[in-house]
Amino acid sequence: MTDIDDAIDEVRDAAMDLLNSEGRSAGHVVAGIALTVGFALLAHGIASGAMKPQRNLKQVRNKDLPITEKPKGAFSLILPAVFSATTLSAVRVWNAPSRPERTRAMGLWLAAQTVNAVWLGLRPSSMWRQVIAAMSSAGLAAAFAHEARKLNEGAGKMASPTGSGVRLGNFLHRKADEASRERTLH
Repeated sequence: MTDIDDAIDEVRDAAMDLLNSEGRSAGHVVAGIALTVGFALLAHGIASGAMKPQRNLKQVRNKDLPITEKPKGAFSLILPAVFSATTLSAVRVWNAPSRPERTRAMGLWLAAQTVNAVWLGLRPSSMWRQVIAAMSSAGLAAAFAHEARKLNEGAGKMASPTGSGVRLGNFLHRKADEASRERTLH
């Protein structure tokens, strides 16, 4: 065997480990990737384009307007990675052995993606609606992470949000804000 063959085998083994696809056919793995990535992209498309925020006179008077812009700052750089990790976690769950836990986990992932897309599309303006949106999204994400961990510990770890990641994002955002305030344009 040549060095190239060894390198190809190592890459194949690493991909199988990352996707949790040992013993699964290539068609099954590709179908899982297509379904999870496709649904995540569809949910994002619906949330960002199809549903526009509604403003009424009461909201304008109370200065309680829906948020219509994307997150800015360092935290906005972390969010795509979090969603990508959740999608990769769903692929790992998809490739797990067929059991009721897998069906439950995939159902929770689908529900979480759908609920997130709806809340992003609706862009709740009142504090209580924002709290409900955050709690429902976090609850479904936690439930998915719990079920995913039963099937594959790596999938559960990828899906579960950590406080240190949020702290890091907030720290980076504060530093970026401080740096932008210190600059002056002459």
